[in-house]
Amino acid sequence: MRIGVVTFPGSLDDRDAQRAVRLAGGEPVALWHGAHDLDGVEAIVLPGGFSYGDYLRCGAIAAQSPIMTEVVSAANAGMPVLGICNGFQILVESHLLPGGLIRNDHGDFVCRDQRLRVENADTAWTNQFTAGEEITIPLKNGEGGFIADAETLKRLESEGQVAFRYLQTNPNGSLNDIAGLTNARGNVVGLMPHPEHAVEAGFGPDTDAAMRSGVDGLRFFTSILQQTLANA
Repeated sequence: MRIGVVTFPGSLDDRDAQRAVRLAGGEPVALWHGAHDLDGVEAIVLPGGFSYGDYLRCGAIAAQSPIMTEVVSAANAGMPVLGICNGFQILVESHLLPGGLIRNDHGDFVCRDQRLRVENADTAWTNQFTAGEEITIPLKNGEGGFIADAETLKRLESEGQVAFRYLQTNPNGSLNDIAGLTNARGNVVGLMPHPEHAVEAGFGPDTDAAMRSGVDGLRFFTSILQQTLANA
């Protein structure tokens, strides 16, 4: 399966996302922000980083880049899209996911291994998890506080569009402890934590079994491969 990973000016984790795709068994395809060609990919990852230097608002300029015209069109047609951290911000700015992401309520950049609860295991990117399962995924952001109006929050909760929720501590002041969302169709998922940093034993979060042995993030990428096989 060919999975595109978009590089914007200021992307930080595009190579990490490509590696995660490869470790899961997919074929990563590098896509450039200034192109209008998705190169025949079957899914897309918008990686973490600081696209366009986070000027204006995080993800706001990237949402207007040429490649996002194609990404939005493909997502609306059903193509799976995963937005990680800055990619989540881009999805929100592109109106593929609702709400907004603002400066952390404590004003500081946070970097930690974060406990999450899987709230929705029926999406293109979460089907290898179990609803209610607790996982650990690295988190690093300065503007990760999720906000939305009361009506939008009620709809997200009632319609099962909260994909992940922070556990033990809320690291950025996100309303309802929301760490990640899915669209109603389940093909678009965005989250602030970085699953691509928990895909290989020896380089992930600590677990009870061993230091740096956490690989919970790998299942994001095996999920999309599994869905493709199931739909073939």
